[in-house]
Amino acid sequence: MRVGFLFTRLRAEEKYLLEELHRRPNVEVVMINDDEVFYEIAELPAAVDVLFERSVSYSRGLYISRIFAAHGVPVVNPPPVAERCGDKYVTSQLLVRAGIPTPRVLMAFSEQSALAACDALGYPCVLKPVIGSWGRLLAKADDRAAAEAIIEHKATLGGVQHQIFYIQEYIPKPGRDIRAFVIGDEPIGAIYRTSPNWITNTARGGQASNCPVTPEMGELCVQAARAIGGGMLAIDLLEDPQRGLLVNEVNHTMEFRNSIATTGVNIPARMVDYVLAQAR
Repeated sequence: MRVGFLFTRLRAEEKYLLEELHRRPNVEVVMINDDEVFYEIAELPAAVDVLFERSVSYSRGLYISRIFAAHGVPVVNPPPVAERCGDKYVTSQLLVRAGIPTPRVLMAFSEQSALAACDALGYPCVLKPVIGSWGRLLAKADDRAAAEAIIEHKATLGGVQHQIFYIQEYIPKPGRDIRAFVIGDEPIGAIYRTSPNWITNTARGGQASNCPVTPEMGELCVQAARAIGGGMLAIDLLEDPQRGLLVNEVNHTMEFRNSIATTGVNIPARMVDYVLAQAR
């Protein structure tokens, strides 16, 4: 079996996955660096049985995945799933349509309507770019003056993404949030991400600790994964004091370096099992 391994750079996660792939009998890994290759779209880029997409760049990973998928190569995760996860509006809309509890979101497309949306939602509220990860360019507006400044900065930055205002209800979480991992229809583990900062991403200094997966949490995560299209997904959950668990975001190229020892789950092995199953 030939596994195409699409990557930008070899972070800890990619090294763990490659080590696991190389342990498997009768598996050949074809390395594909998204920074070095160009593609003739009428031709199959590489003779592989499955493409394992691990690009750091959302756009590169999405379009290269589409090229392989157009030639009948199964991709993990498939391009439609990547597209749904990569756009926060699309993720939120799918969760709402599926009846999955999630923070309230307002969309606006001008400075004036964005400020009116913040007023309507109430303060504090959170402004996010519709495309982005690792907690970058998130802003919490504690009052109207802060909202005015944030909106003005976004408008001044220009660019298509900054002209779309995704405004989310602020959830007063207890100094932590939860990241759960779902592979197929199985929640395999979860971590708390704790930080004194309201942004708790481990990429921003959040500390990981084990979070027991309750039946309620497991069912909610599986429902969220199905709403997005399934695959290997990381589900970010918030603990609301009144409503309980809310699904905040869904990630399609999940990072897990801080979660293997924390959960006691061999996450790379479970991921490779799933990828090989899709090829078969």
